[in-house]
Amino acid sequence: MKAMGSVKDLEVVKKPTRDAMGVGRFHFSDRYSVFDWGAMPDHIEGKGATLCLMGAYCFERLEREGINTHYKGLVTQNGKLVSFEELEQPTCVMEFNLVNVFKPKAYVEDGKLKYDYGMFTSNLRNCLIPLEIIYRNGLPEGSSIFKRLERGLITVEELGLNHYPKPGERLSKPIFDVSTKLEEKDRYVTWEEAQKIAGLTDEGVEEVKAVLLKVDETITRIASKARLENEDGKIELAFDPERRLMVVDVVGTLDECRFTYDGVHVSKEIARQFYRKIDWYRDVEKAKKKAEREGVKNWKKLCQSSPPKLDPALKIIMNEMYMAAANELTGQKLFHAPCLAELIKKYRDYVVQIK
Repeated sequence: MKAMGSVKDLEVVKKPTRDAMGVGRFHFSDRYSVFDWGAMPDHIEGKGATLCLMGAYCFERLEREGINTHYKGLVTQNGKLVSFEELEQPTCVMEFNLVNVFKPKAYVEDGKLKYDYGMFTSNLRNCLIPLEIIYRNGLPEGSSIFKRLERGLITVEELGLNHYPKPGERLSKPIFDVSTKLEEKDRYVTWEEAQKIAGLTDEGVEEVKAVLLKVDETITRIASKARLENEDGKIELAFDPERRLMVVDVVGTLDECRFTYDGVHVSKEIARQFYRKIDWYRDVEKAKKKAEREGVKNWKKLCQSSPPKLDPALKIIMNEMYMAAANELTGQKLFHAPCLAELIKKYRDYVVQIK
C-alpha cells in the first residue's frame, strides 16, 4: 500500500499493530512544497535522492550518538537493505520502523476550526507525537520568528531574548519552538499547549527538549564540515512500543533544516524567497487568514491563484545546490555537481541580475 505525500511517498510494507511496529518505506520524490501548499508545479531534479541520502547519513550518525530513531537502512535498486556506507549508487528509498498515526478530530466551535486531541494520553505508545519540534541557532532573513514578533504572536521574553533580534543574528543558545503537525495548517503553540496536545508529562517535555538539543548539536557538527551553518531545523518524534522517544520522519536535509553558506541560504528557502515576491504568496496569506476567521478546514479552496513555475535559471541553481550539499555534507561524491562555493557565487550573480 502506498500513500502519496507532498514531497515523498509512504509505502506500508507491514502495518503496525497496537503493540508492535510495522515496516515502512519512504520513496523520496523530486517534488517540493512551500507555505503548506503541497506539491509545487516544478520538480527539483535529483532532490529525492539527495534528501534520502542526507537523511540516512544523519540518522546513522544520530544512532552512533545513542539517539533512538526509526531508521532501518537504504533500499538498493535490487531490493537489498544496506547502510549508507555500503551504498554503491544513489537511491530514493529508505526503510524504517513504522508506528501508528492517530489524527486529531477536527470540529468547528464558535466559527473557529478546532481539534480534539483527547486520544493522546500519558499511556499511549507505538505512535507518532502530533508535533513538529524546532530548534533555532540563528535568525536568518525569512525566519518565521520576525513575522510572529511583528504580529504580536510571540514576545521577545517568550523567546528567552533580552533584545529585539535582527535578521542574520546568531544566538548564544538555541531557541526551542514547537508547532502542530497533523492539522490542516501548522500552527505554533506554547510548550504548555504542546504538552496537553501530546499527553506529555513534565518529565516527558524535558526529555523531548534533551533529544532536540542532541539532534541539533549532531547536525551542527555534520554541517560544519561542509562549511554550512545550521540555522534552524525541525524533527518529528514518536513513542516506540515501550513508550521510549524515537526520532522519526527524516532529519538533516535541506527540507528539514535551514542551512546557510557564507550568509546565503542553502535550502528550499531560496524557493520561498522567490515566491514571496509574487502575488500568489499574498493570495496564500489572505486565504489562510480568511480560513482561520471563518473556521474553514481547507484554506487552499479560498486561494485566488495557483503558484507559477520557478524561473528556469533559478531552478537549475537549485537542482545543483541540492546535489552539491549532499556531496559535501556526507563527504561522498555521490552526484555530479559543482562545489557549493561555486554555486553560492552563481546564486549571488543571479540575485544581482534580477534586481
